[in-house]
Amino acid sequence: MILFENVRFLDTTLRDGEQTPGVALTSEDKVAIARKLDELGVNVIEAGSAITSEGERESIRAVAAEGLNAEICSYCRIMKQDVDFALASNVDSIHLVAPVSDLHISVKLRKDRETVRQMAIETTEYAREHGLIVELSGEDASRADMDFLKSLYIDCVEAGADRLCFCDTVGLLVPERTEALFRDITSAVRAPLSIHCHNDFGLGTANTIAALRGGARQAHVTINGIGERSGNTSLEEVVMTIEWLYKQKTGINTKEIFKTSRLVSRLTGIPVAPNKSLVGGNAFTHEAGIHVHGLLADTSTYEPIKPEVIGRERKIVLGKHAGKSSVTLALKEMGLSVDDTQLHEVLDRVKEMGDHGKRVTDADLQTIAETVLNIQKEAKVVLEEYTVVSGNKVIPTASVRMKVDGKEVIEASIGDGPVDATLASIKKGIQSLGDVQLEEYHVDAITGGTDALVEVLVKLSKDGKMVTSRGARTDIVMASVEAVLNGINRLI
Repeated sequence: MILFENVRFLDTTLRDGEQTPGVALTSEDKVAIARKLDELGVNVIEAGSAITSEGERESIRAVAAEGLNAEICSYCRIMKQDVDFALASNVDSIHLVAPVSDLHISVKLRKDRETVRQMAIETTEYAREHGLIVELSGEDASRADMDFLKSLYIDCVEAGADRLCFCDTVGLLVPERTEALFRDITSAVRAPLSIHCHNDFGLGTANTIAALRGGARQAHVTINGIGERSGNTSLEEVVMTIEWLYKQKTGINTKEIFKTSRLVSRLTGIPVAPNKSLVGGNAFTHEAGIHVHGLLADTSTYEPIKPEVIGRERKIVLGKHAGKSSVTLALKEMGLSVDDTQLHEVLDRVKEMGDHGKRVTDADLQTIAETVLNIQKEAKVVLEEYTVVSGNKVIPTASVRMKVDGKEVIEASIGDGPVDATLASIKKGIQSLGDVQLEEYHVDAITGGTDALVEVLVKLSKDGKMVTSRGARTDIVMASVEAVLNGINRLI
């Protein structure tokens, strides 16, 4: 039995990202994310809610103007004015949301069931008359009367709705009930049914898979599980569950999953938890010990899939507990080979750093290995000087003079602070070498006092490759510059 044949994905990252406190995506951000979602192979992109503001409509229009393969959608209430704003935003479809639980109908709308039914029918007819694809969604469906919900679905399909959606608005479903509900509903209605889950109890992915098993034909998902409160169902989890655990194809380009995850994290400013499945920093990172010994024999011993499947690389973390296996594998990942004598020398130096409480970064290990192997490698990017102007009534401004591939480069930028301005200047100066992104930035004071030694740890990426690097100075700007330049030279 083929459970997931022709499953579609409606991605709500753009709208649900903006439902998350502190996130305000610009039009350029939305276009960048939409392009990546389209490259990923998402079928429908919910680009926003056109009723929100003129700025929101401009961003939706910008996404629609990209000519993407994906269907571009706007969220709408069951009101004709919402449909008019969606039409003015040039979308292909609307996600038309009707409250269906008595709680939402009476408390939020202050109406009754039959009024909501009539509003849903009339708005569906109006949207279809104006050429829009309509996906009629039952909000808070998991707390609705099922007979009312099914009758509303049937009436709206007769009114022209192309698709239907069941929303578990506050994440109250469990997988067993979800599968039973969807078997019941899909046997009663003729239109394709979608599932939209929230992750309040951590069951978003499990409930989405259960709904697909029960007959749902489309899953509403977001990148990194982004969304209001505890977020929505994670696209990467659903896709990889279907592809690897159920052995069925989704049509999603899985090799772009990690790049898409990092783009969304960077543009929204919402970090991905280190222990997040598949895309978290620790997902394919291994500490020293028996696990690394197993990886040397066969990577499948401690990895369910190869990291390359989702566009990632394996990482080995080293410290005072490092052993020969972990150092050998880390060097192998760098394309370096050593004999037994050299391996012991590298291992001793790694342990010495670990004994001093240091985390051994990729740049540290490469430096140690190149020293032991006597490899002379000239840095492609060398800082000659930098100048920073900052104050309580001055916009932080920085200028840098660097040698990039032997050529002198001078750049200047403003920023939110002296560190931000300096790193922005460096990024402008190395554009000829490719697009290097700062993924993570951490600062720790190693010693006390106003003259404390500051350690900066950074994670940088370029073309899917990622490295960690450090800098340590009494000057936080210089420590940051040192960390970033070490990482850049490691990447390129």
